[in-house]
Amino acid sequence: MRAPDPDEDVYAERLMRRGAPKGDFPERGTEARVAYQLVHDELMLDGISRMNLATFCTTWVEPEVRMLMDESIDKNMIDKDEYPQTAELERRCVRMLADLWHVPEPSDPVGISTTGSSEAAMLAGLAAKFSWRARREAEGRPTDRPNLVCGPVQVCWEKFALYFDVELRRIPLSGDTYVMTPDDVDRYCDENTIMVVCNFAQTFTGLFEDVSGVAAALDRFEERTGHDIPLHVDGASGAFTAPFVSPDLVWDFRLPRVRSINASGHKTGLAPLGSGWAMWRRKADLPEELVFQVDYLGGNQATFNLNFSRPGGQVVTQYYDFVRLGREGYRMIHSATHETARHLAEGVRAMGPFDLVHDGHPDRGIGAVSWRLVGDEPFTPYDLADRLRTRGWLVPAYPLPADRDSEAVQRVLVRHGFSRDMSDLLLEDIESAIEHLRTHPPSVPLGRDEAGGFNHGARSVIDRADVPSPRPARESRR
Repeated sequence: MRAPDPDEDVYAERLMRRGAPKGDFPERGTEARVAYQLVHDELMLDGISRMNLATFCTTWVEPEVRMLMDESIDKNMIDKDEYPQTAELERRCVRMLADLWHVPEPSDPVGISTTGSSEAAMLAGLAAKFSWRARREAEGRPTDRPNLVCGPVQVCWEKFALYFDVELRRIPLSGDTYVMTPDDVDRYCDENTIMVVCNFAQTFTGLFEDVSGVAAALDRFEERTGHDIPLHVDGASGAFTAPFVSPDLVWDFRLPRVRSINASGHKTGLAPLGSGWAMWRRKADLPEELVFQVDYLGGNQATFNLNFSRPGGQVVTQYYDFVRLGREGYRMIHSATHETARHLAEGVRAMGPFDLVHDGHPDRGIGAVSWRLVGDEPFTPYDLADRLRTRGWLVPAYPLPADRDSEAVQRVLVRHGFSRDMSDLLLEDIESAIEHLRTHPPSVPLGRDEAGGFNHGARSVIDRADVPSPRPARESRR
């Protein structure tokens, strides 16, 4: 093997001339610059993340965030003895979120960082299940049929129900509603309900569910039946927007019925991917048996996570965001995204063939716009999504949940970094795509079952981590 020549053109190197390893483990390595160039070039085939209007996740960060992520690449969040200051930053973030979400005792909150809101949601679900089981055992009642009540939810709740053997009672949509309503809850709850989950905001449309209304419905349910059912708020995106742009909207721990909240730091919290948070109202809402004491990392440390080792950079950069922006900065950023969303919604409405589901109003949902195609058009929302991809835009099209799964919607997430100018460019491309589809109608319009590799059950045009499967909920095991 001849010595590498640092002056030789990278594309003349052996690996570039023979092709990338794709199956067998390579026998020999190569120069760092060659390996980098090969991987770098392959990643050019990925889409541009900022034009992915399906994902809820952060796609633009300040240079300082990238610097801190680089400096934190070796920090293990689980090892609080070796990295005590990173652990301190986590504690500060938890206290700040307790203040933001009105925990009754914010000086000593019960909260943790996670790898995202899905992990945080599962931890909240486990806490609710263990608490329910302890109450049932103390009463001498059976504990073999726990259930969870919710409306249309993100796929993490399907995973929770399957992985941890909990019946998922998903309330179907009725009439002209797009979210679970307080009137729905009563019929699905019973003594085996470990908790009710409210979406804030709903993945399909970006709309908020009526948390205070559901809390009141559960209060009435307890008065009638004696069953005290906790309310959990899946605040994946809304928990980082409403406190700043709709502070009078009551959805958090100001409601005594709310016992836990999960949120994504890497969504409207503006942190890089891999940041999530879980918070409980009080210590009693997190059973002690779920918290493990680990003594083989240099000190006796408490841990409550689904995984063990995980990077600390996301916590470090989340703290940076809180310090960098403060309430005023978050208010300014999220107000701007809502303004852009309202502008985009008006443009979509003016085009004619659309019925707005969510217009981006901050009291009704996050900075997003969603719509249905109405009228007699020679194309479907899937065709429009397909056409927009030719311009680089990912605008998802997918069916609504049961019992409105015959209707398809499209949704745009207006994230930090999506400007008024970009929204105007998108509106121009939507209008151009409609004109093209009207003058060149597809011979076979794409639908939820006909879109082939593009659709796959209306999920391939969507960020799979963000949007739940359209398949019907599993049958009750009762």
